[in-house]
Amino acid sequence: MPWHPLRHPPRHTLWHPPSHSIMWLLLVLLQAAVLPAQLCEAPGEVAAVRVLSARLLGLATDPARDPDPSVYLSLRLAGDHDLREEQRYLARLQDAFQSCYGWSLQAAGRPHGHPQQDAAATEHSMSAKVERLETGRLALYLLGLRATCPPPESSPQRFLVTWLKYYLEEDWAGSRRHGHPLTSYYQYGLGVLALCAHRKRVREEVIRRLLAAEQHSRFGHAGGSAVDTEAVVALAFTCLEQERLVGTRLAAELRAATRRVRRRMVEAQSQDGFFGNVYSTPWAMQVFIATKACQRQPEYGRAMAALLENLDAFTTAATMAQVLPVLHGHSYLDITSMRCWEEPDTLTPVSPEPEPEVPGNMTVRLVVECPEPQCPQHQLYDQLVPVPAGASLLDVLKAAATQGPPNFTFETQETPQGPFLSRVLGLEAQQQKRSYWQLLTAPSTSLQMGVADYRPRDGETLILRLSRW
Repeated sequence: MPWHPLRHPPRHTLWHPPSHSIMWLLLVLLQAAVLPAQLCEAPGEVAAVRVLSARLLGLATDPARDPDPSVYLSLRLAGDHDLREEQRYLARLQDAFQSCYGWSLQAAGRPHGHPQQDAAATEHSMSAKVERLETGRLALYLLGLRATCPPPESSPQRFLVTWLKYYLEEDWAGSRRHGHPLTSYYQYGLGVLALCAHRKRVREEVIRRLLAAEQHSRFGHAGGSAVDTEAVVALAFTCLEQERLVGTRLAAELRAATRRVRRRMVEAQSQDGFFGNVYSTPWAMQVFIATKACQRQPEYGRAMAALLENLDAFTTAATMAQVLPVLHGHSYLDITSMRCWEEPDTLTPVSPEPEPEVPGNMTVRLVVECPEPQCPQHQLYDQLVPVPAGASLLDVLKAAATQGPPNFTFETQETPQGPFLSRVLGLEAQQQKRSYWQLLTAPSTSLQMGVADYRPRDGETLILRLSRW
């Protein structure tokens, strides 16, 4: 505590402040008492945030949509609830993970089962849909289970926690061997965060691998900054420190790393108020909330204002789930101290409105690029593609596949966030090679939406670029 004359008067003197100082002090205290407390949630936007929550709940009640653990987390961290629908959604999540991981959950009940051997055998036997790429999704599911009240303590859940620890160990070994995790630092960080939320210790070597990556700025993505990855890692560091799951020395290092991340976010905040872009901004804001910095950093208020001005950018369940926690003033760390007594059961789902039809047609230029030396030609495709007005990027790809020559081919993979572009002109984006198909609008602006969500303008040039992260 810093020295202050009111707290620490000289030992051998009796200090009497002058009467005008006492009056000044009383005025300051009175002013502080009547000023409203600066809170982390969206100020004065209760109605807009409630509507967005109701829209997300409406999407969650659609049985045709696969359940997403991040959606459940968002519903649990909201100010208003539909407790019956939340319970139904949790049951759907549990069914989905039971069907995906059922073999290993049965193995968990065997009296002499070996968790790591069972997990390894299960990984080998399951389909490609449930493999190492799902580490982050498993972490989000375990975070969701922690947000239930009371949190379940069952044998299947304990086994899934053990499985997640096994995957993190594999990622740690991969990062030693290859210089990066087998998945990504984003999923690696989510895994550490989920284990921390369940108060499970993680080996110091696993944590230090993340710490070294932060210290050496290894979270870059396709030549740019990865705000969401840095934010997830900072949340994991903050959780480990606050839950006292690491020693004093390591806790101090994690606290310093989190401050560095937060400082970089402040320095990189754009003129429009975003940290990175509109979709990565909520992740960054969670760091300010978790570290209690939202009340003293003006950059947080600027980011909140920018989000409120751009709520129409959050149209899918995944993006709504990403922004709603911070609009309610919460981070994922809040699930470790949730109190669910007398939760307001007042939220009513709002069904999504169908997309309005746009009359007429438009033409979009589609370009496919691949870097050298993998592709000496570099530009593999460059054609004008006529499509109906209002078409999505996915519609453009489908239209291009029906015209030719030259022939255009592509494949997508279904994910909880929608279709993911996995193969173009026979070239596959591979996790093992840390490659992905980057979506851009000319000349080099990265799209922040998926192929099914982005709707290009007439005459726009869209670029599919095979990139590394």
